[in-house]
Amino acid sequence: MVHFDRRTVNASSFATARAMVVRKDNWRIALEEALHAVLSGRDTGPDLLVLFASTAYSHDYPELVREAFHGSGAGCLVGCSARGVIANDDSHEIEPGIAMLALWLPGADLRPIRLHQEMNEVLADPDLWYSVNRLHPDDVRGWLVFAEPFRMDVQESVTHLRSRYPGTPMIGALTSSHRHDRQMWVFLDDHVYDEGGVALALMGPYNLDVIVSQGGEPVGEPWTITGVDKNRITTISNRPALEVMRETMRKVGWTSEKDAPVLIGFPMNEYQDDFKRGDFVVRGLLGIEESTGSLIVGSIPRVGQTVQFHLREPRSAEVDQRRLLGDMQHRLRKDDLIAGLLCTCKGRGTAMFGHENHDASLVHSAFPELPVAGLFSFGEIGPVRGVPALNGFAMSFGVISRRPA
Repeated sequence: MVHFDRRTVNASSFATARAMVVRKDNWRIALEEALHAVLSGRDTGPDLLVLFASTAYSHDYPELVREAFHGSGAGCLVGCSARGVIANDDSHEIEPGIAMLALWLPGADLRPIRLHQEMNEVLADPDLWYSVNRLHPDDVRGWLVFAEPFRMDVQESVTHLRSRYPGTPMIGALTSSHRHDRQMWVFLDDHVYDEGGVALALMGPYNLDVIVSQGGEPVGEPWTITGVDKNRITTISNRPALEVMRETMRKVGWTSEKDAPVLIGFPMNEYQDDFKRGDFVVRGLLGIEESTGSLIVGSIPRVGQTVQFHLREPRSAEVDQRRLLGDMQHRLRKDDLIAGLLCTCKGRGTAMFGHENHDASLVHSAFPELPVAGLFSFGEIGPVRGVPALNGFAMSFGVISRRPA
């Protein structure tokens, strides 16, 4: 295996990247092959190594991450556990594997920050946050964020972070897992954490451009939430929420919520005159409560909030993806592109489109020469109407590029 001295990092004269995914039952073999692929022919370690590793390897994460960090000579490593891993046009939804993105970014200033629930209090206080981290909004070109969803309020973290850095692009994901014990992990340099998250500030002569393609199509009409209980919507327009949902489903031709792939949309801007696809932060419907007529949702709703039901619809989702990727192609100069990050919901892939490479293939078709790595996630961080948000059943795709002089 190639090993680099970390003191030689950032000696590259031009920005470049490499991505690789390896599927193996043995993590050592997978890691060795991935490192060899991204480091071969290089005389310095990367400035940044982004690592996604299957939870089939979770018992060996400390050794795996330590070897990835020191063996690559990376200046910084960030990443997380994953149910499935992606690189370029190759995806593995369930099989054990490692996805890796190595970036050489001369002139970049990369600042990793360890996140946990208590950090939300610091984020909520602008003066305290800036005094602790000394990251001026004018300097940060983008954020990479990976976090576990069970012991940290990631939605709150994203909300505070976008408030501290208005207009700054953000991409990332909720970690995912094969396991059913609510255990997930994030990686920072040679450390593994089973709670919280990691955020990486990208500074220097680079840009981050992010798109989100949602998997749901709004149906029916917008409603007002009139009753909540934690993550339960109890009443909508003073009627049982379940009754309103079933009425909406009947109108669009679905007779049972068990068969209908229902999602819940919350508008990013509630003061619009009308809403359409792309105006909503979409979350999953986690369950129903027949006894109370409540809907259990993947969010913390509030009384007075607007809500509109969505249906997962693969055809319109693909049309939306192709349009967004096409717009991104026209917006970015090909010669400036360096690397991409792809975070796609575990509910997409085979379950939604019939094959696991759907999102990766579309991205690869749009950007065939771009090194891309990513994961199948439990939630996707990216913009809704230009504002970073935590999405569900979405594809979030970000491109790091050179900033024009």
